[in-house]
Amino acid sequence: MIITETDRLLIRNWRDEDIDLFHEINSDPKVMEFFPSRRDRQQALEVMQTIQRRIAETGYGFFALESKADGVPIGFGGLAIAGIEPLMPADTVEVGWRLATRYWGKGYASEAGSALLRVGFAERGLEEIVAFAVTANRRSTAVMERIGMAHDPDRDFDHPRVPDSHPHLRRHVLYAVTADEWRRRRE
Repeated sequence: MIITETDRLLIRNWRDEDIDLFHEINSDPKVMEFFPSRRDRQQALEVMQTIQRRIAETGYGFFALESKADGVPIGFGGLAIAGIEPLMPADTVEVGWRLATRYWGKGYASEAGSALLRVGFAERGLEEIVAFAVTANRRSTAVMERIGMAHDPDRDFDHPRVPDSHPHLRRHVLYAVTADEWRRRRE
């Protein structure tokens, strides 16, 4: 099932054959620089199955990003329930993305992120969408800015799922955009 599409991308449900790309992304030290650990193939499969279950249960989660030019998956992106109460309300929705390194620097993350904001606001009626990243992750925060999100320093936080062994990854910056702000920019 296709969630939405852009000029260059299909944002779609996962297929079994996408596990190779999903594992590649989750085991790549460059992609996972700001995460406490990388995943082996079995762990990647378990995470992919968890994502698929959450999508089936809630309609929210991270979907495959496929290049329309050649039908090849290049990464993932989506709208997901943030799931870090009590730091954020239980219904907080985040936008996020992760791409294989060979697709970095081509505008795919911004293209997918913009399309996902449209889905969230125009199709799902959300009032606000957030995104967050480790403070030092300038690549991700630059995408957040390009798609019209603004840093809200009052809502920066220490991520509760980052283990004590990785204190440099604990502090996260939060970016947000409301439906009204998104609509005003489109006028």
